[in-house]
Amino acid sequence: MTTWQKTDWRSKPRIQMPTYTDAAALKAVEGRLSSYPPLVFAGEARRLRQHLAACGRGEAFLLQGGDCAESFAEFSADGIRDTFKVMLQMAMVLTYGAKVPVVKVGRMAGQMAKPRSADTETVDGVELPSYRGDIINGFDFTEEARIPDPERMSQAYMQAAATLNLLRAFSTGGYADVHQVHQWTLGFAEGSGAQKYRDMAGRISDTLDFMQAAGLSTDTNHELRTVEFYTSHEALLLEYEEALTRVDSTSGKMLAGSGHMIWIGDRTRQPDGAHVEYCSGVQNPIGLKCGPTMTSGHLKALMAKLNPQNEEGRLTLIARFGAGSVGEHLPRLIKAVQEEGANVTWTCDAMHGNTIKSSTGYKTRPFDSVLREVKEFFAVHNAEGTIPGGVHFEMTGADVTECTGGVRAVTDENLADRYHTACDPRLNASQSLELAFLVAEELSTRRNQLKAAATG
Repeated sequence: MTTWQKTDWRSKPRIQMPTYTDAAALKAVEGRLSSYPPLVFAGEARRLRQHLAACGRGEAFLLQGGDCAESFAEFSADGIRDTFKVMLQMAMVLTYGAKVPVVKVGRMAGQMAKPRSADTETVDGVELPSYRGDIINGFDFTEEARIPDPERMSQAYMQAAATLNLLRAFSTGGYADVHQVHQWTLGFAEGSGAQKYRDMAGRISDTLDFMQAAGLSTDTNHELRTVEFYTSHEALLLEYEEALTRVDSTSGKMLAGSGHMIWIGDRTRQPDGAHVEYCSGVQNPIGLKCGPTMTSGHLKALMAKLNPQNEEGRLTLIARFGAGSVGEHLPRLIKAVQEEGANVTWTCDAMHGNTIKSSTGYKTRPFDSVLREVKEFFAVHNAEGTIPGGVHFEMTGADVTECTGGVRAVTDENLADRYHTACDPRLNASQSLELAFLVAEELSTRRNQLKAAATG
């Protein structure tokens, strides 16, 4: 049992959160959400912690991906299906490269609040509050839309519940059949024009054919047609998180019932702040974004606060420095972890440090920069003798044009064609899968190097 209370964050400094003008309306929504069923359950969160512990030991690999910010307007069964489909394809390719299980965690069913660099934005001389995600206010640039509305939390809950319901159906209802997933991947490899992708896809086909011949078919092995799929989001809107916090009846510990894994953003990771206080008290696995301004002392304080028992799988450190900066920042943070003897899982967010403004005025992320940061992440871990435990991407299954580059060569001039994001640019389906092939090469190379060193 713990003395921590789910309301403790309210006495701490809070940033990146809205001020609701109608206190009565806010209290009514919080009360209603508090009576609703949790979206996830404690046993699921504990199982994910076990998987993330394996990622930290190099016995599994984390693939975390999905929307920058889920929107009410874009919500659809097709959208959920398409992102799930691409993540399954990416996971299969990564599994082949790493030769370990891939833990699949979506930025889905709750990723609806966003921190912003400024409280307001100005368009044509008009200044209004910044858009902070559909769970808080509206995207339209009008005074009415930008007023924080607590009723949006209720809509967010319903959308998250519907998303989870569909994800669970896809995960266990046959849609995740390993042979079907590979057929989708073969289609990409053939159309990509890249021989190396076709070669790897061919080797995966040979492996599946061998398994079939050996009697390991989807008809006889339930595991080949189902997957475990988890959800995650940034725990930014703490009124929502508190309302969905529940006591786990089997352990007496508190659970963030809003998602399997929650993370703390690079802007809200103050050790004495509200977001760290809230996350310190729930048993879910916690992610912590580590940007260039993270100091060694800051990281040590956060590890002590968030994982005082030093449990494996509890804390995932999500490095996000930008291409060209990983070598400057990651080694000192690895050293801080080693000095504390801390158990963590290291992953690479290669998106947030690589955002630029294109020549056409759109915010974008060059594919080559994303790939470069991933390569630098692996290189540092190889040099330090530590374990790269996973990757974290903002991506979508839709055919958007938001990030430049990739084999299908999105250019600055193409960005306006299908630029649909409500916030930050996402990799499209083709770019996501191409990146999985390239990360699989890194994993395969690392595995061969470790094998050679062991037999050396």
